[in-house]
Amino acid sequence: MANDLQCEFSLIRYVPDVVKGEFANIGILLRETGSGGGEVRFTRDWARVRCIDPSADTEMLESLEAEISARLANGVDVKVNAKPVLETLEDSLSNSVQLTEMRGTLAQSLPAEMEQLMRLYVEPLRVAPERKKSSGRAAIVNEMRDAFERAGVWRLMRKRIRAADYTQAGDPLRIDCGYRNGRVRMFQAVSLENDVEMAKGMAYSVGALREGVLRVEGVELELTAIVESVAGVEDKEQYAFGVSAMEREVIRVLTAKDLGRVAETARRELRG
Repeated sequence: MANDLQCEFSLIRYVPDVVKGEFANIGILLRETGSGGGEVRFTRDWARVRCIDPSADTEMLESLEAEISARLANGVDVKVNAKPVLETLEDSLSNSVQLTEMRGTLAQSLPAEMEQLMRLYVEPLRVAPERKKSSGRAAIVNEMRDAFERAGVWRLMRKRIRAADYTQAGDPLRIDCGYRNGRVRMFQAVSLENDVEMAKGMAYSVGALREGVLRVEGVELELTAIVESVAGVEDKEQYAFGVSAMEREVIRVLTAKDLGRVAETARRELRG
């Protein structure tokens, strides 16, 4: 159609053994034809990767998505050493992660086309019997990402933020995502469904994290914990304890139902 966008896309593949040639499609890189930037999305279901490589470092692959997004965002219409940023990026990837050649496609919009390409090439078919729906922290993380993606800001945010960058070497805590706009806002999925250890850990860590952000970034930290609705939790006393433990340390506690409002705030602050 006349109003369709001329686009091109590349499949991102995980190839654990280049000799055997086995691979799993793990993501899509999509851009308007001729542009230097683009958008990238990785799968959230690593079953195929683990099937061909049980020892695969999926945390590294998840962090690679954030790295690619940042480099594309910073590399629009820019060349590095006289080479397009996309080619430079491909050269820097490990041999286990490869990009296919670009293919042409028509799109009504980049977000809609990304969804379609992910369904066609990356996400596994859903056949009966359906897999058990994710629960606990994994479910909250997925809802959080979905909300920020719908607001169009997920690729603009930092992911898996290392607390050690603000506290001290060896701190294992990583915050799910965040951004800076006048202050640093960070968001962490915390499940109170089964236990409250993460809530206690967040309450313990936030003081040093807040001091570190002020020292390194020069601005205040607003840390938000996203938890389940109390209606879906059996142990209401444990839930209340986890919430109060975090709120005592001035951690803002919201539920997944608040994510639409949170994402809209992020959209206003990041996109204007």
